[in-house]
Amino acid sequence: MIDHISVGVSDLERSATFYEATLGALGLTRIVTRPRTIGFGKAYPEFWINLREGMPHVPPESGVHICLRAKTTAEVDAFHAAALSAGSPGIRPHDRVRYYAAFVLDPDGNRIEAVTFPAD
Repeated sequence: MIDHISVGVSDLERSATFYEATLGALGLTRIVTRPRTIGFGKAYPEFWINLREGMPHVPPESGVHICLRAKTTAEVDAFHAAALSAGSPGIRPHDRVRYYAAFVLDPDGNRIEAVTFPAD
């Protein structure tokens, strides 16, 4: 149902570095690079970052939350490790059964999650 997602960022190259690492862990790569926007995906751009100069840090109460599907728990772990290495805050526990996820903040405070639903 959803074709693509776009988030605003205040520093395109800083965010590109963050998203190349975190989205790369899920198999997405940089597909399109334009002066003010970068698109990541597998076959076509599914996740876009767009430069919004002067954009303030996204407040926690904004309500924005993006969740990306991972194939395995290992992909979720790789996504989380890449995000931590890129400066995202630490672990957030989940209490759902068969819901394995990592919830991270990008450099601008956008909330991004990777999730998989293990069978065991």
